[in-house]
Amino acid sequence: MGVAGLSIDKAQGGETTVAVASVEPLLKLSADAMAAVNELILSKAGSDVELIPEISNYLVNAGGKRLRPMLTIASAEMFGYRGDAHIRLATAVEFMHTATLLHDDVVDESDMRRARATARRIWGNQASVLVGDFLLGQAFRLMVDVGSLDALDVLSTAASVIAEGEVWQLSASRSMETTKADYEAVIRAKTAALFSAAAEMGPIITGASERERQALRTYGDTLGMAFQLVDDALDYGGSAASLGKNVGDDFREGKVTLPVIFAYRDGDDQDRAFWKAAIEEGRNDDAALASAIERLERTGAVEKTVSEARLYGETARTALAELPEGPWRDALDQVVGFCISRVV
Repeated sequence: MGVAGLSIDKAQGGETTVAVASVEPLLKLSADAMAAVNELILSKAGSDVELIPEISNYLVNAGGKRLRPMLTIASAEMFGYRGDAHIRLATAVEFMHTATLLHDDVVDESDMRRARATARRIWGNQASVLVGDFLLGQAFRLMVDVGSLDALDVLSTAASVIAEGEVWQLSASRSMETTKADYEAVIRAKTAALFSAAAEMGPIITGASERERQALRTYGDTLGMAFQLVDDALDYGGSAASLGKNVGDDFREGKVTLPVIFAYRDGDDQDRAFWKAAIEEGRNDDAALASAIERLERTGAVEKTVSEARLYGETARTALAELPEGPWRDALDQVVGFCISRVV
């Protein structure tokens, strides 16, 4: 459990470790750079087509900590970078993330995100998809402006992997045959790929060693996995404020997430019949959600999911040991604790 800003985890040998759980140090360190990122976001989201800045500004003002672009800022400034390429790349990362959210909400038919109506609910699906495409185009223009083929390769690969993950999830949706390995592959593509790419931008533009580049790639990947698994757990035990959408949305949309996989695997025949009816046949009203939560609690599925998230968090922290000591590395360590502590 986590108390007073602390995240208490079990190391591999059973030893208890305590890490500070806060995103505040990273927010403070990156404040000036992120102000420049925000200014560039507003500039590049502009267009003579009125609907584009209207939707873009709505998304920019929606809140959120912008963790992914902050990873790009941190991974550059920890090596003493003083140019502006990291500002452009961080903006590209945020545009990629925002475009993904726009497309996700259309696919999932979501009406709420970050406690506000989604763009698709206000402007419709067509506008959301097309503005998402515009933002992706702007992201690639920013990558080209930086002039790093390595950065372009990593981010364009991430864009392809994310799209592949979306299609993979769509094909696996509403199927209780989905395994833990299948699901982890999907979220590694959908969520962790952009975390990993964002964190790798810094060592690319600063010319850091391959060892340091790999460390940040691993950190981003495993942080992204932990982040998504905690979101999965929150869908059945969090609040709309902490989750950024309605609690139970994954269940209502028939998504097979890790808590569901654990509950199906570890439950009895009645449990398995329930999950098949709820997920595969769409029997997922409020009464079914209450029953789902009871079955998740009885099988310890949410706790098992959080345990998996903690393991990924420990791998992320271990990767940081390869990086230069200092406030940036400490801030990235605390972000791991923050991600996990959202659910405890």
